[in-house]
Amino acid sequence: MWRSTAAVLLGFFAVVVLSLGTDQVLHVLEVYPPWGQPMHDPGLILMALAYRTVYAVVGSYIAARFAPYAPMRHAMALGFVGLVLSTAGAIATIPMNLGPAWYPIALVLTALPCAWLGGILYRVRHAVDFPDTTKTRRVK
Repeated sequence: MWRSTAAVLLGFFAVVVLSLGTDQVLHVLEVYPPWGQPMHDPGLILMALAYRTVYAVVGSYIAARFAPYAPMRHAMALGFVGLVLSTAGAIATIPMNLGPAWYPIALVLTALPCAWLGGILYRVRHAVDFPDTTKTRRVK
């Protein structure tokens, strides 16, 4: 159980560190407005959504990679954590008018597909670990 929890937490921390690190770099470079100020530029928001989507896939891949068993289940567990947290974030931030409402809603809607994709990428890269169960055996 501890290894499973650690795998999901490792994936979660990867997503958080990568996302906030990229945000900080873009704020320092003055691509984004200062922290706490609204951002309404659709291009900037699409860029944020793009890299956060990639980071969510990477985090789910990491959760699958370090899972002691059932890698896809661990990737999806991280996806459900992301779903819950992004839903809470959307509920909290939409009324604050920090940007368009579609951005936090998009984060909610992409949480599970990103987790699934991270799990699939792990499975594809480690196909040797997953025997092909689609072939039927002949019984003599």
